Amino acid sequence: MDKPSLQLNSLVDMTDHQAALSEVVQTLSMTWPSFDFAYLRRVFADMEHLFSGRYPGYQACNTRYHDFRHTLDVFLAMARLLHGASVAGLRFTDKQAALGVISALMHDTGYIQTTGDRLGTGAKYTAAHVDRSIVFMKRYYAGDDLFEKELPAFDHILHCTGFTMKIPGMRFPSRELELLGKMLGTADLLGQMADRLYLEKLLFLYYEFVEAGISDYESELDLLKKTVPFYQFIRRRFAADLEGVDNYMIHHFRARWNIDRDLYREAVEQNLRRLQFILDSDPGHYRSHLRRNGITKSLQASTVPPESPEPAVTDRRGERASG
Repeated sequence: MDKPSLQLNSLVDMTDHQAALSEVVQTLSMTWPSFDFAYLRRVFADMEHLFSGRYPGYQACNTRYHDFRHTLDVFLAMARLLHGASVAGLRFTDKQAALGVISALMHDTGYIQTTGDRLGTGAKYTAAHVDRSIVFMKRYYAGDDLFEKELPAFDHILHCTGFTMKIPGMRFPSRELELLGKMLGTADLLGQMADRLYLEKLLFLYYEFVEAGISDYESELDLLKKTVPFYQFIRRRFAADLEGVDNYMIHHFRARWNIDRDLYREAVEQNLRRLQFILDSDPGHYRSHLRRNGITKSLQASTVPPESPEPAVTDRRGERASG
């Protein structure tokens, strides 16, 4: 199956929630055949309900960059990293693997507003979303026989997705939890940047930043221009802060798909080549080149989300691709 034309987006239809879940189940079962998949399916269903507005006490997700599609991308990327790491010789228990993929499912729950929170959108929580996600997980697992005692572990793992957290200075309870955190931080970045809609969705990200009070980007175009050099920063972060765990991806693709390539890196670099072409050839009409899924049609030139009181103060470049 190792065809040069094969691309990441051709493996799984990420618009189909059950297809994404099925691929995660298939991937995990290759290493953890006794994994409690019934439990994972229940958590997955709850997250579907949460993001769609069917979970008690919460509105539907209204952040169009940090949406359920992004959560699915991170969920699958995390499962693939776990599998690749196991193929490479690392050992995680069933419960540790569950901690990893469940953390991926819940890592952006902090963007979801409660039913009584009617001002603006969840984007106003950009700076606080990691801590809010941890609070959600603690509430979700209160009284849970399986995971209530693991709440400190979730805390460590989720903090690895925040750019303001200095991972090299963090103290983890175990080497396994440290690797799980670094894998989630990596999956979060790979999942969004490898998405074939990444460039289109960056337009949504710009307006999330506007609402969050992040002013480092003068316009949609300015954010696009700063995305290419931002990837070089991400590559350094992968190698240093995140310990190069992205290299486990190729082990997954060899074992699962008989592909001797890292399709995530290829997808990211293809997105960036496409972006560079647009910026070099027709920057004044960039929207006309970003037409996948009709995203630009859904954005008016004057689109500006409602203002939030107390705009967030954050490490602007840090939150650039966080979550």
